[in-house]
Amino acid sequence: QVQLVESGGGLVQAGGSLRLSCAASGRTFTGRAMGWFRQAPGKEREFVTAISWGGRPYYTDSVKGRFTISRDNAKKTLYLQMDSLKPEDTAVYYCAQGRGGSYSSPDDMDYWGKGTLVTVSS
Repeated sequence: QVQLVESGGGLVQAGGSLRLSCAASGRTFTGRAMGWFRQAPGKEREFVTAISWGGRPYYTDSVKGRFTISRDNAKKTLYLQMDSLKPEDTAVYYCAQGRGGSYSSPDDMDYWGKGTLVTVSS
């Protein structure tokens, strides 16, 4: 079984920063890509960023230059540094583990955390 627990969400003003963490436990993380997705009210869950086991990052265009994904494989922890936040970044952010192969779609991921809410005020 795999458990993913996100933390670090909260309320921040536009232009501010937050750092999300995702702690993994169980038979997971090793050798797998990890990703962050988000879901805003009334919208579908969407890809934000992912990182391969070796540390190669991928970003959706809207967060490039503002968000940075990283991972500490020894600690089994995934991070998301979010800078220059915008109101449109408001969403519940989910950590997820990739099945293997691609990881830009929710269907590519096999385990999910429960999410952490990020609210950016204007």
